[in-house]
Amino acid sequence: MHNTPGAPEVRAWVRMPSGKRLDLLNPTPFDWDDADLALGLARTYRWGGHSAWPLPLSVAQHSIAVMLLRRAVSPRPSPVQELRELLHDAEEGLLGFDAVSVIKPFLGEGFRALTRRLEQAVFLRYGLPAWTEKEHRLHKQADRLAAASEAVHVTGWTREEVLRTLKIRARVLERDPLADHYGCTPWEPWAPGLAAERFLLELERLKREEGHGS
Repeated sequence: MHNTPGAPEVRAWVRMPSGKRLDLLNPTPFDWDDADLALGLARTYRWGGHSAWPLPLSVAQHSIAVMLLRRAVSPRPSPVQELRELLHDAEEGLLGFDAVSVIKPFLGEGFRALTRRLEQAVFLRYGLPAWTEKEHRLHKQADRLAAASEAVHVTGWTREEVLRTLKIRARVLERDPLADHYGCTPWEPWAPGLAAERFLLELERLKREEGHGS
């Protein structure tokens, strides 16, 4: 995307903690490092930042939960498929914004195009294949399980409200997959530093298993 001749210059640069610079309008796969992405996702919050806990739930923590939930669905994903699960919301960490679903239609096509470009840059950087119909269906199953469970255990919606008000047609889990994996307090949002650390470790593990370079 380029500025129209004669129009005011559009500034869309984001400076990453590593010192790299990301142009949100023209992103490339080389504009961030893995630690930048992990920290960005750990500081980007779901549910509009609302939480029944002292801290809100980060997209980094949600992403690990979805990866674990997808792992439990047959057939078990390959390392590259699991990596795609971990990175399914990666563009939100680069943007620093997770739009609540209901407002997305109001943000318009320009916002959708921007997020698509960021998503494409992520897929290129990490060598992720496009979703097949079946794989995307399995992903959405895991994502909705996470969303329904977060709505009840993290933000405080009732099960009836999840179905009737939020229109999420997925069962609410009682067991937190993250608690089973890490031994942490069930459903408690992590501090940003911890979320970034755990996300980065999962990302590095999957890159090694996939044989993907840095």
